Amino acid sequence: MSEKVSVDLAYGRTGLTVELPGERTTVVAPAHPPAAPDVEVALRGALREPVAGPPLRERVRPGQRIAVSLCDATRPQPREAMVRALLTELEGIATPEDFTLLVATGTHRGNTDAELRAMLGDELVDTMRIINHDCRDPEMLRPMGTFGDGVAVSLNRHWVDADVRITTGFVEPHFFAGFSGGPKLVAPGLAGLDTVLTLHDAARIASPRATWAVCEGNPVHDDVRAIADGTGVDFAFDVVLNREQQVVEAFGGDLLPMHAAAREVVRELSMQPVPQRYDVVVTTNSGFPLDQNVYQAVKGMTAAATVVKPGGLIICAAECSDGFPDHGSFREVLASEPTPEALLRAISGRTETVPDQWQVQILARVLATARVGVHTTHVTDADLRTAHLYRVDDIATAVAEELAARGPQARVCVLPEGPQTIPYVT
Repeated sequence: MSEKVSVDLAYGRTGLTVELPGERTTVVAPAHPPAAPDVEVALRGALREPVAGPPLRERVRPGQRIAVSLCDATRPQPREAMVRALLTELEGIATPEDFTLLVATGTHRGNTDAELRAMLGDELVDTMRIINHDCRDPEMLRPMGTFGDGVAVSLNRHWVDADVRITTGFVEPHFFAGFSGGPKLVAPGLAGLDTVLTLHDAARIASPRATWAVCEGNPVHDDVRAIADGTGVDFAFDVVLNREQQVVEAFGGDLLPMHAAAREVVRELSMQPVPQRYDVVVTTNSGFPLDQNVYQAVKGMTAAATVVKPGGLIICAAECSDGFPDHGSFREVLASEPTPEALLRAISGRTETVPDQWQVQILARVLATARVGVHTTHVTDADLRTAHLYRVDDIATAVAEELAARGPQARVCVLPEGPQTIPYVT
């Protein structure tokens, strides 16, 4: 009997271990640098010694209103530590009452009180002004004009009306915007629905440049940068995380050079070469909070699609504690056509963008080239079938059966951290 290799997959909060045939399995993981020896020092250092422009304290005056944009609960940003670093660094210039914390939800639902407390801690929730952005509430939006390639922009009025605007986030590869963090904390994070729909329209998403680790020349990220730069960010603050979601490095300063510096570090950590395409690719969506639903898990599937053979099999391990989810249009749009190919035709033929169609478009593109099974604790096979997916109860058995069907030369690739690793064929 051939030797097995044990692979620990990022799955929910607890992880998942699978046993796969050692001589036929390639494991591709990002580099795992240690956490910064003193996270508070690293965060404060980014505020005091920015990549570009003056330190944070030189950009804020007493009495000014300060708006801070934060990732929502689907992202593992160390929000509490970053907000506390801002408060400490601005001590003597600004008080907590001068701040408004804006949860940059984009089109996602607002975060609950329990989620906010998990994200920020009880003390900050009880003492600071926190607002969930709502892209569908016209009373929350201000028109800002047209930016980028004809994007009519509206943004959160609390952000627009602030004297000082600070983005905070973390940088990781993004499946159609190149990289997360930086300007995405303005748009789509704090944008109105019409703005988000334009940024995610079928033509932009269909561009071959709208992909992992590409920013310049990517029609999505080009417009995201144009909006943030054109509407104004006074200071940008991002971190890079390791697999334990610990801060490795922090970056601050003027938005665009700060983000460019951060993503070069991420590129070195996450982009990994492989010698071939694979018959089977096992992936994840990086565990909780990133694998809360099928919608988010599309990112892990898309990472796998970069190295799966045409007609191959992708298995995505994603807990999906929040289901598809049931809020939003993702599930409805995904089930609206009988095949992935029909979905792609329908989306490309629309004159208006439907909410969540971009995630469906990307998943349909993956499904047009490979079968996708999902190992999940919370979504039934019947429900997955309506979305052109199917349930995989035992990953090791499913891999063994696929390899047996494909013959002795068949090979499997594993991305234990999912979209934290972007493999590419050399």
